[in-house]
Amino acid sequence: MSIKFRLLAVVSVMALVAAACGSDSDSGDGEPTAEAPAGIDTIGETEGELSLIAWVGYTEDGTTEGYESYDWITPFEDQTGCAVSVKYADSSDEMYNLMTQQAGSFDGVSASGDSSNRLIASDAVSAVDPALFPDFADVIAPLQPETGTNNSQYVVDGTVYGVPYMYGPNFLMYNTDVVKPAPTSWDVVFETELDGAANPYSGKITAYDFPIYIADAALYLKTHQPDLGITDPYELTSEQLDAAVELLKQQSTMIDKYWAAYTTEIDGFVDGSMVAGTAWPVNLSYAELDAPVDAAEPTEGMTGWADTWMLAKEA
Repeated sequence: MSIKFRLLAVVSVMALVAAACGSDSDSGDGEPTAEAPAGIDTIGETEGELSLIAWVGYTEDGTTEGYESYDWITPFEDQTGCAVSVKYADSSDEMYNLMTQQAGSFDGVSASGDSSNRLIASDAVSAVDPALFPDFADVIAPLQPETGTNNSQYVVDGTVYGVPYMYGPNFLMYNTDVVKPAPTSWDVVFETELDGAANPYSGKITAYDFPIYIADAALYLKTHQPDLGITDPYELTSEQLDAAVELLKQQSTMIDKYWAAYTTEIDGFVDGSMVAGTAWPVNLSYAELDAPVDAAEPTEGMTGWADTWMLAKEA
């Protein structure tokens, strides 16, 4: 059965970055822990302004197309007296560049895993004390700062650099009128031949246009070329990387258009130029309003993403 995935908010966006607006005496639910990392462990002097970099849909004020019914910023401004401005970014690279090339211009960023570690390595974001955020208790187990098994996108050497906010899968989205039977494998987007014949969807396939997508190719090869010995699609040897790149070169001959901005894929499925490709939950949510689409969980598995609200070093 195909599965329709939806975004899941883990903690409040404003909890992390309210340091720019909160009360001097507000220190979360108590004193910082004895093991508090170097960095932000108390709420400092207020300034009355908050400037964020975010994905569309994360910090809305009711003016973004498609999100007119969502307004979280206005109530926050009314309650705190803090003016909020948001720069919406289309990619992780854009977020990274804004945070590093315009240091001091932004207080926080909703960094995805393919930019959060780069921001940490670049010393662009601050370590934070989880004790400042009571909602950490509600974060799912794999993303917990101390015991989580999938928290490396924001926890480095035991130091916490943010608060998990959103997470989800990179599933296979397909046109239900065209792709039949419903796909159960990623082979429909990677293989030039299916069942001994030319891939019927060639020329109408799409893929994510960023290097992190190499992991999706590696995940497929983990099942179909076990001799490569791939155990982690994000940690590849030179031989494994070369094999993944070759698979992507093969796939490129069948691509209609790569997508970086999620709206590109939505438009492609709506106008029919795309019929199969990796997708985020938000892509499905919008595409299914105007196109016959569904999501499949391939037998090879799926990669995923997790976003973290991070505080700029010069906030």
